[in-house]
Amino acid sequence: MDIQWVRSQFPALQNNFTFMDNAGGSQVLQQVLARINHFMVNYNVQLGASYEVSALAGQVLDEATTRMAQLINAPDPREVVIGPSTSMLIRILSLCLGRTWLPGDEVIVTNSDHEANVSPWVDLQRQGIVVKTWRLNHESYRFEIDDLEEMLTEKTRLVAMVHASNILGTINPIREVADFVHKNGTLLCVDGVAYAPHRKVDVKAFDADFYFFSTYKTYGPHQAVMYGKRALLEQMPGINHYFLEDAVPYKFQPGNFNFELCYGMAGLGEYLHNFHTHHFEHTSGPLSQSQYQACFEIIADHEAVLAERLIQFLLDKPKVRIIGETSWDKNSRVPTISFVHNDLKSSDIVEQVDKHRIGIRFGDFYAKRLIHDLDLEKKDGVVRVSLVHYNTLNEVDRLIEVFDQIL
Repeated sequence: MDIQWVRSQFPALQNNFTFMDNAGGSQVLQQVLARINHFMVNYNVQLGASYEVSALAGQVLDEATTRMAQLINAPDPREVVIGPSTSMLIRILSLCLGRTWLPGDEVIVTNSDHEANVSPWVDLQRQGIVVKTWRLNHESYRFEIDDLEEMLTEKTRLVAMVHASNILGTINPIREVADFVHKNGTLLCVDGVAYAPHRKVDVKAFDADFYFFSTYKTYGPHQAVMYGKRALLEQMPGINHYFLEDAVPYKFQPGNFNFELCYGMAGLGEYLHNFHTHHFEHTSGPLSQSQYQACFEIIADHEAVLAERLIQFLLDKPKVRIIGETSWDKNSRVPTISFVHNDLKSSDIVEQVDKHRIGIRFGDFYAKRLIHDLDLEKKDGVVRVSLVHYNTLNEVDRLIEVFDQIL
């Protein structure tokens, strides 16, 4: 991967600061900034009017949504729901789906998810929904299908789980889980927030019924995407005005979505098109799924090199315990790397790093149930270094130099 070319696409990377808290929010592409500005100057009107600018605004927003659908391999752009955050979109889904369930129906959540994919389902207990928790193996930091099988019943309506943990970095086998739960007639809801910045999202291949990610963690503006299978979106009640019950996806977007940010998010597609042209060859028209995949393969290879360097260093520190996989295999994890120290609190470590203009973080990252179950609250959670493809080996080495003085 041409790292210098990549970094030239992100204006904030020219500011002499090292960003390693990317799982909390990535830096924004130049293409995204340009598109937001272009929309505000040229199309900043309400949709649905008969005058020219309104019609053009609707057209360019449809194109932006279509581009996002192509990127994630959604069969129909109407299966893409835009909203302010993954937390809000999952909450909306839970309210809408919950209206179709009866007391005694069951939902399975995990103890490894960000709370965004837990609390909305747990709150349905108020209407009599039974909530069970699928807990990961504390030794392997992985979920066991056998454990899930024991919890599934004929009343299980949905399993909610994370694609990649925002603490562990582990990539979970979503297609395997989808195939398993679908045999039971159960739906699968996947939080892909910590996966999407690093790997190609392919909703057809995953076969999850609902899939979420945040565009502000995939180099874009502060909003989010929900994919839902069209038949399911059409069947369930919405949360918008009564006269919009047949309007998919609008019935899940009360007050509509943010127009300029929706238009801006298509900058990610532009970036990947340019990425492919720079590293392979120019392609006219949208990239194919295999071409998108080729881009993410290069990205994954680069990220694996970064992860190897940092994990190898941490493994050599006898007082450090990595929380998650100690492998840097790109098929097993993303470069979100967490650890604790035998003697130091995680907050003490991060606060010493701060003065070196390197942004890392400590805490539970809203995966509070995982931190509690791993008994890490007394450590102030974990130290988390979350890398992405615009990070460099030199940046990792500089962090290692700082860590070496502390750990």
